[in-house]
Amino acid sequence: MDFDTVAGELYGGDLAEFVSARNAAAKAAKAEGNAELAARIRDLRKPTTAAAIVNRLARDDPDELRELAELGDELRDAHTRLAGDDLRALTRRRGELVRRIVHELPSMSDTVSREVEATLEAVAADPGAAALALAGRLTSVAHQDADQWFTLAASVPPSTGKRPAKLVDKAEPAKPKRDHRREEEERAKARAERERLRKQAAELAKERAVAERDLVRTERAAEQANARVEDLRARLAEAEERAERATAEFEKAKETYEQADAAAVEAEKAADAAR
Repeated sequence: MDFDTVAGELYGGDLAEFVSARNAAAKAAKAEGNAELAARIRDLRKPTTAAAIVNRLARDDPDELRELAELGDELRDAHTRLAGDDLRALTRRRGELVRRIVHELPSMSDTVSREVEATLEAVAADPGAAALALAGRLTSVAHQDADQWFTLAASVPPSTGKRPAKLVDKAEPAKPKRDHRREEEERAKARAERERLRKQAAELAKERAVAERDLVRTERAAEQANARVEDLRARLAEAEERAERATAEFEKAKETYEQADAAAVEAEKAADAAR
């Protein structure tokens, strides 16, 4: 038994049986004397429904998922180069690809559909999430800080090929002050909007982290409760078995008593008749 094989089987198996299968694998590893492997298996987290769908996609049809991850690399490169035109074009491609992938998936509820879309967006946004998704081991939407490249596509000005104003030759005519002020105001508005979006994204990331911690906590509580229920069921079954045995013994003793009582009554009658 090795970790990669176990993890692959767990994340490729039935989501409803993940916890029981994980616990069974950890128990088996411990029985083999490999406590370290058992601990690693026990720490494997159950994927969300959306993550499980993306994991299945990685196994059944990984091409579009790989394309989405590569598109994320292109977006990051375009952001590094401050290529506004490329950013806008790549952002549109990302949205179209995400929608196409979701559309090709089996029918699902609106809530799950939105979660799958958010998970696919995370695959494009985060190389770590992309690696996990392509390996089929994604557990949830990856936590990310506010990614500037993710929101700058609509605000970065298109590249014109011209040199920045501060590098223009002194011989070139100066721009009117009114144009300069307007450009400064537009840049200030863009910076303020980017800052607002970064703060909003950071707050949403915090809320998501809290929600995910709550999910993990409640999952563990549910597992403990299920284990307690199973223990109580086993005890109840044992008590019912003891009760059945006691009832059978009581019925047998009652029958023996009734036979003895009848025999005693007959004996008394015979004694009276012999007097």
